[in-house]
Amino acid sequence: MDADIRELTLRIEREAELADRIMAEAGKIVVGQKYMLERLLIGLFSNGHVLLEGVPGLAKTLTIKTLASTVNAQFQRIQFTPDLLPADLVGTLVYNQKDGAFTTKKGPVFTNFVLADEINRAPAKVQSALLEAMQEQQVTIGDTTYPLPQPFLVLATQNPIEQEGTYPLPEAQIDRFMLKVTVDYPRREEEARIMRTFSRSEQPTLNAVATTVEIMRIRSLVESIYVDPKIEEYVLDIVFASRNPDKHKLPDLKPLIQYGASPRASIFLLKAARAHAFLRHRGYVVPEDIRAIGMDVLRHRIGVTYEAEAEEINSEAIVEKIFGAVEVP
Repeated sequence: MDADIRELTLRIEREAELADRIMAEAGKIVVGQKYMLERLLIGLFSNGHVLLEGVPGLAKTLTIKTLASTVNAQFQRIQFTPDLLPADLVGTLVYNQKDGAFTTKKGPVFTNFVLADEINRAPAKVQSALLEAMQEQQVTIGDTTYPLPQPFLVLATQNPIEQEGTYPLPEAQIDRFMLKVTVDYPRREEEARIMRTFSRSEQPTLNAVATTVEIMRIRSLVESIYVDPKIEEYVLDIVFASRNPDKHKLPDLKPLIQYGASPRASIFLLKAARAHAFLRHRGYVVPEDIRAIGMDVLRHRIGVTYEAEAEEINSEAIVEKIFGAVEVP
C-alpha cells in the first residue's frame, strides 16, 4: 500500500503542475482572492458545484470568468433576474410552422461552465430548473433527455439574503452545491494592487493553459487519492455530531440545530478533501484536509433554530464547535 501511495504521490506532483499553471494565469487578473480561486479549483477537480456569497464588487463574477478563460472550454453567463423563466435556462420546444413539427432549442445550460450570476435574484421555480442539470448532469426537454457536456460545472454567485429583492435558495437546491464560499473584502495592500490594475483601460490578457481533456484526467486521478478508514470515521463523526450533538459530547448544541448535515455532506467532505490534498501535491488525505474544507462544505447544510437566531448563533459557529469537539485521528 505504501508503495502505491508513493507512486500516486509522484504522479500527482507531476499533474498538480497544471493546477499551479491555472492559479498563476488567473492571478494576472484576480488579486487577493486566492482562497476563493482555490475553492473553485476544488469544485472543478472534484466535480462539485460552488456557490459564492458576498456583497457586490468582490470579484466573484470576475474570478469565475477568469477561471473559465484559463480552461479551453465552453462558458455561459446567465444573469438571474425576477422575470427569468425555466425555459430561459434549459431550453424549450419550438413549433415550426413550415413542417408542423416541434424542434428542440437548447438553453445556455448546455455548456461546460455555467455562471449563474446572482442566483438568488430569481424566484424558486427558476432556481429549481437547475436541479436536474446539477444533480443528474442532464436536461429533459419535452420527452427527450439530453446529456450535458463534460466537464459540467455550475458556479453561482449570490448576495447575502438580508439584502432587498432576493429569494432564499430552497434547501434542496442549496444542498446540491458542494461548497458555499463566503467572500470577504481584500486586504489594504491587495486593494492597492486592484486599484492600480483596474484604473487603467489596458487589462492583462489571459491564455488558456488547460483543456477539458486534462480536467477530466485530473478528476479521475483525484478520485484515486487514498483515504484511510480512520479519516472516513472522522468524517462520519463530524456529520453525525451535526445530527445528534448530545451523543457527541455537545448537548449545548441540540436546541440550536434545527436539522443536521445531509448524507451529501459526508460524500462532499471526502471528495473535496481529496481535491485539497491534490492541490497540496499529496496522494493521501490527512485530517487537515477535512478541517480546511469542512466549513465550506457544512455551513449551508446545518439549519439553525429560532433560539440560535435569537442568541445570534449561526451555522458557522456551530460547525466550529463541532470541529473543536470531535476527536482528530
